[in-house]
Amino acid sequence: MPNSISDYRQLIDKPWGRMFYDIIFRQLDLSNNTPIKMLDFGAGFCVTANYYAEHHIVTAVEPNEEMIKLSIHENNYDLVHGGIETLNTYEDNSFDFVICHNVLEYVPDKELILGELARVLKPGGKLSIVKHNLMGRIVAYAVFSDDPNAALNLLESGDNENNMFGKRDTYDDEYIIGLGLKYGLSVENILGIRTFFALSKNNDIKFTQEWYDNMLALEMKTCNSHEYNSFSFFHHLILKKQI
Repeated sequence: MPNSISDYRQLIDKPWGRMFYDIIFRQLDLSNNTPIKMLDFGAGFCVTANYYAEHHIVTAVEPNEEMIKLSIHENNYDLVHGGIETLNTYEDNSFDFVICHNVLEYVPDKELILGELARVLKPGGKLSIVKHNLMGRIVAYAVFSDDPNAALNLLESGDNENNMFGKRDTYDDEYIIGLGLKYGLSVENILGIRTFFALSKNNDIKFTQEWYDNMLALEMKTCNSHEYNSFSFFHHLILKKQI
């Protein structure tokens, strides 16, 4: 596990860091033919914002100054240092697509954030939420970390770990689905991310192109299956705002 923001930044360039984003981009499968307005809230190092900025009009909002300093700027996008107070400055129905990845676990008022994200999303627009999955964390501790005691603790007490981003609350999918309905958001899909690719400790093989291509194909083949994504480390919820 990374011990600092800079350590975490270095993981993005590793095969298991790149694959996380390659899976997300394939799952979203956004067309590049027509530019759309996108908001990436809690953009982190702006990997996603930078990727979509090649073809779309992207605003990235990130509260952590250190992550902003280490952010990627290969393409042009608007990067704002801020949080919920920044969302308050955007008008209703401002964005065609909203991204919120690994953010809601660390905020005390998920409903407030989700309500604002829904407000700034245009009718017919989509919201992409990536979140930790408790069962996937249990499997990772038991298999990858060889730490069944930690897995037992998660199983019995839930996930309230403190780390560099604050206290993590790994909430259930049903919780956010229920909140979404309150704000006119219906679930289009729930997909798995990191079902297999981080369970092996053999990092050497992960730097080969053959492993990468085959593992990415395996992740994409299984990400839409409830049987497999029930133990994926992350869940990707795609919600649509009703017209």
